[in-house]
Amino acid sequence: MRLSNSTDLGLYLRERRRAAGMTQVQLADRAGVSRRWLSDLEAGKPTAEVGLVFKVVSALGLLIDVRVEPEPEIDLDAYLDSLGGGPL
Repeated sequence: MRLSNSTDLGLYLRERRRAAGMTQVQLADRAGVSRRWLSDLEAGKPTAEVGLVFKVVSALGLLIDVRVEPEPEIDLDAYLDSLGGGPL
């Protein structure tokens, strides 16, 4: 799954917690974080401490996989230029 920002991450973790049938209190206890902190994370707080994020991810049985973003298969600008014409 591609997550582009803290809001995406928070929503995804909330979805996984709910799919696991856990409350925020249960997950917070399992991860060793406060329920309030977990609530902020799920709400997309951009300043969430990364070490604690990893604890929550692990407590959900997830892992984080970071990769180099693949190059697009088509250069849209070059394609549009090849069609001719110009700015309207």
